[in-house]
Amino acid sequence: MTSTPRQALARQAQGLGNRPALLIVDMINGFTDPACPLGSEAESVIDANKVLMAAFHERSHPVYLTSVVYDRDDQASVFRARVPALNLLTRGSHWCDIDSRLPVHASDTLVEKTHASAFHGTGLADLLTQQGIDSLVVTGLTTSGCVRASAVDGLQHNFKVVIVEEATGDRDLAAHKANLYDLNAKYVDVLPLEETLQLL
Repeated sequence: MTSTPRQALARQAQGLGNRPALLIVDMINGFTDPACPLGSEAESVIDANKVLMAAFHERSHPVYLTSVVYDRDDQASVFRARVPALNLLTRGSHWCDIDSRLPVHASDTLVEKTHASAFHGTGLADLLTQQGIDSLVVTGLTTSGCVRASAVDGLQHNFKVVIVEEATGDRDLAAHKANLYDLNAKYVDVLPLEETLQLL
């Protein structure tokens, strides 16, 4: 028995609200340096994030950056057993540091996490709400993993979410493209960099 393809669900672009924040997911050395088992070449992704950071800083919009950091063996033990390379991301490791090519300001906020989503166990949702944030531009690494989890959780916390195509990346190009397609189809707006800058 063959199935007939169904039409895509109708959806409305949400764009950004009046008080957007930039959420840069895991642009740390462990993911931007191909020498790390978790990493891949990310020069173009870094360049796109530099442009976005400059735009947010110029407008005094908040910027949040996440890093994966483990202090104890019991943190995210199932996740780490599934992906043993994550064990490299222990506190004090060079791999946990934000890539130095990003223009981080003193006003930017670092969010440490142990799982894929920037929201899981971090208090990020409360912090955003307290600051009056109503929408997020989500970028970073990797599209199929932590970016996807953070974007979907952003929606589930009732924030409008835009993912910037050029400012995300993945070790697997096919996974990158498939996840951007799926995220745009169901959850968030996936937009080019220039269109996102115009929304600001």
